[in-house]
Amino acid sequence: MAELKRDKTGRILFTKEMKKEYTILCPMMLPIHFAFFVSIFRHEGYKAELLTTSGQNIVQEGLKYVHNDTCYPALLVIGQFIDALKSGKYDLDKTALIITQTGGGCRASNYIHLLRKALKKAGMSQIPVISLNLSGMEHNPGFHLSLSMIHRMVAGIVYGDALMLMANQLRPYEVNAGETDRLVQKWTDKLCRKINAGKACSTKEVPGELKAMAAEFAKIPVNRVPRVKVGIVGEIYVKYAPFANNHLEEFLASQGCEVNVPGLMNFVLFKIDNRIEDIKLYGGSRVKSRVAQMLYDYVSKLQQILHDAIATQPCFENPALYPEVKEMVKGVIGYGDKMGEGWLLTAEMIELTRAGYENIVCAQPFGCLPNHVCGKGMIRKIREMYPQSNIVAIDYDPSATRVNQENRVKLMLAVARENLANKNQAPAAE
Repeated sequence: MAELKRDKTGRILFTKEMKKEYTILCPMMLPIHFAFFVSIFRHEGYKAELLTTSGQNIVQEGLKYVHNDTCYPALLVIGQFIDALKSGKYDLDKTALIITQTGGGCRASNYIHLLRKALKKAGMSQIPVISLNLSGMEHNPGFHLSLSMIHRMVAGIVYGDALMLMANQLRPYEVNAGETDRLVQKWTDKLCRKINAGKACSTKEVPGELKAMAAEFAKIPVNRVPRVKVGIVGEIYVKYAPFANNHLEEFLASQGCEVNVPGLMNFVLFKIDNRIEDIKLYGGSRVKSRVAQMLYDYVSKLQQILHDAIATQPCFENPALYPEVKEMVKGVIGYGDKMGEGWLLTAEMIELTRAGYENIVCAQPFGCLPNHVCGKGMIRKIREMYPQSNIVAIDYDPSATRVNQENRVKLMLAVARENLANKNQAPAAE
């Protein structure tokens, strides 16, 4: 093994030489979106691999190396990494890990440090850990997010949101089982090839791709029987990662529900907008403010393009744009509440309720203060504003049993079915 290079703090650097030989393991969160990201990394010459493993053994691995009072997503991500490294599939002297680092006040900022501590405890301290961030916190000579990569990754977020939105609205009603998922895979493969060829990324090319996509999905034969509509919100990892929420979407589908999971674009805009608001409130670099504003305007334009493309097919419910979502919580919760998902979590519950998905599961790691304040803590206020809202907060942690979680969701669904039956009877009575 070649001598490892370190920075002044002793952190192992991911070098240019490592880029050629090392396999970079990526944790799973959003299956469709992350497929785009890994494809982009591979095109840039990185030997990236997306971990899709799940199971109780990962939880147990996490508990060995992470204190059980630590955020549940950290325990799962670190457990998934350690489990993969112990599997025998990888050369530990030619493997690196990559993890996002936000730099915010949430404990998520510390995942990377917890991961390095876990690797040392497991006797794998030679493995480099790459920080994926846009805050300039950690640099590695062999890994760099170029403007071209960011440009393509943003396009991947747009397409991922579109595919997730249409699939969720079609899957419960499809006449031919599995047709929606096959079309999702077809478009994912097709767009990955185009993005890596430098196509389908610009604001001129994205509209055509999205409109063609929407038109093809709209042709899937469906049987629109009345179904309970359920929204899923919460801490970003537990909300999106099937492993983290005990395959909540699959469970709701098995109960005959249509599921709505808000897309990633509003969260991205929320994070960019927070930088702009901070500079307005507390001062800061004008250059950073201009850069953040330019990025905000660009992502907003792409979100508008996505909105317009979905609107070409009336069979799809179009989500609200970020400025509309932000306006929904005005006077309800302050915009300064921005740790974790912040006020956006409250806004998503209001948006879903207004859109007819008033039955909501708020998924949160046990002990996650931002989610308890902005999610669970706002349920009473939302019910006062929207009496039809039917919200249940579900805690996820190593000690919470899947049976208990599903039983609590079933109680929420029992109320939802009763409300749906009353709605269907009302027109007949009239």
